[in-house]
Amino acid sequence: MNRETTNRIRFVIEDVLPPILRDSALFRQAASLVWGKHITKLARFRERAPFLTAGEYEDLYREHPRVHAGTDNSQACIDRIVASIAGESVCDVGCGTGALLSHVKAGNPGLKRLTGVDFVVEDAAGIDGVEYVAAMIESLPFSDGEFDTVVCTHVIEHVLEYRQAIAELRRIARRRLIIVVPREREYRYSFNPHFNFFPYTHSFLRAAHPVPAHHLCVDIGRDIFYMEDRSEPDA
Repeated sequence: MNRETTNRIRFVIEDVLPPILRDSALFRQAASLVWGKHITKLARFRERAPFLTAGEYEDLYREHPRVHAGTDNSQACIDRIVASIAGESVCDVGCGTGALLSHVKAGNPGLKRLTGVDFVVEDAAGIDGVEYVAAMIESLPFSDGEFDTVVCTHVIEHVLEYRQAIAELRRIARRRLIIVVPREREYRYSFNPHFNFFPYTHSFLRAAHPVPAHHLCVDIGRDIFYMEDRSEPDA
């Protein structure tokens, strides 16, 4: 299933269904027909967020069914990211299958370094020309300003210490930082293991505070595309 299809489904269950129904046992029962017992497991996962062990966190992500084929990004987001790459080195933090890195590589043939970071999905390690690093976003094993462009899509909503995560992304980005998060509302029962919810662009800007003067934050479909320039473009 692609992102565009799930976005249409999300519109119905997040914006059309009233909250009294969306949070009800009736919705849980209906969702269980599709997701089984995992729908209840996800609810407990969020409820226990402050008390989760590293093992519990990793286990849920390893067991979580993949909804999208290859990437969580819509084609519109992919196109925007590929066109916004600055410099010769790119790091995709939370790269998953590496599908986005493949698009970035194809659209920017002059790149000299492509690095993918994840802590569960290791698919990117098999992509030619991609350096794969297993690491957590809260503590990235890179030097300050090591990459010209740092990309992080559909990750911040999963991270309890999201401010620390954003600080790490900013630390390793020399010229440009690009973050994409889903624009969604929080309900008791969800199909994703998300901790953080951003229903509006300004919701994410609060999470990204302090926001630099040179930034962009716009809606692309049901996603929020955020970009900040860390330095002036090369002459």
